[in-house]
Amino acid sequence: MKKLSPPKIDEIIDLTTFSESNTNEIKEVTELLKKRGKELWIQTALADDLRYQQVGDKVTYVVNQNINFSNHCIGSCRFCSFNYTNHKDTLRPERLTLEDIRLETEKSLARGCTELCIQGGLDPEINFEFYLDILKAVKTTAPNIHIHAFSPSEIAYMSQISGETVVDVFKELARNGLDSFPGTAAEILVDDVRQVICPEKISTNQWVNIVLTGHSLGLRSTATMMYGHVETLKNEAEHLVLLKHMQEISKGFTEFVPLPFIHNNTVLYKYLGARPGSTGMHDLALFSSARLYLGELFSNIQTSWVKLGAKFSQISLNAGVNDVGGTLFSESITKSAGGKYGEEKTAEEFIDLIRDANRLPAQRDTIYNILKNH
Repeated sequence: MKKLSPPKIDEIIDLTTFSESNTNEIKEVTELLKKRGKELWIQTALADDLRYQQVGDKVTYVVNQNINFSNHCIGSCRFCSFNYTNHKDTLRPERLTLEDIRLETEKSLARGCTELCIQGGLDPEINFEFYLDILKAVKTTAPNIHIHAFSPSEIAYMSQISGETVVDVFKELARNGLDSFPGTAAEILVDDVRQVICPEKISTNQWVNIVLTGHSLGLRSTATMMYGHVETLKNEAEHLVLLKHMQEISKGFTEFVPLPFIHNNTVLYKYLGARPGSTGMHDLALFSSARLYLGELFSNIQTSWVKLGAKFSQISLNAGVNDVGGTLFSESITKSAGGKYGEEKTAEEFIDLIRDANRLPAQRDTIYNILKNH
């Protein structure tokens, strides 16, 4: 395959001097992330109090399903074990047809899903029309389901293979049924870190400007951070400060989702000295720091039961968290990296978990409209 030219992106933010101009804020957030021992318990209590002030005792979840439509990828991310191209010894090739996607959509309707989350590898055998056909296949099968699809990395890839600008890519996707997009592929938004963990992936500047472009066109997204590998606490703080700055500009993020690194089957851990994921104290410090620092602009902080397990996700509800994510029903990416907490949860399991934490369960849609209070 010929080398792809860079995606065509308008620059909304120039990040050349961002860290230097936000040094004090980055230091303050780093100090929050450092908290351990009694100081951490005080911080989690403060975050829990702030959570109550901002969103009350309601804890939300969404009934959704994942469709990971291809594990073929031209990328070389060193934290990823989902890529068949680089893991032919441990994975089977998967590339769903449009009929497969229609069938998965029908299954999602039978399960009561309000959202389909669709992502895949950067597949060299797929053209831009196929991405549009995915959307059409879903919307003709389930016109009212919310399509939450295609990471910023996939958007960049579509721009490269189609020759269209990121603006036009987003516009065509939206015309064909895209409702929102996942703010994944962020990992750590510091280029020195990205050079180690995903050197060929879109840069920090590209990720930021692709996301802000989507927001400017009325599409909402999540915001994520993958942590617990080679980054420092200062790097995490830089990431959080950048997300807050973006939210001040666009108001386009629906929630912040910290994602602990799953290390077991990754090149990054086996050969490049990454830590084996985060510790429990690290997780709580990050959740509480996110609520205290981002809460005014990010009212929703989500825990990842897929990464942390149901028990620790329940604990995180005392550290500023107010959302437990989605039912998923099918999850391939974390599982391939060695995740051990399963691929699905039922709404009933979420309700029991939330009630046991002395909180009020509620089903939401993708953009946090409440559909059902329990």
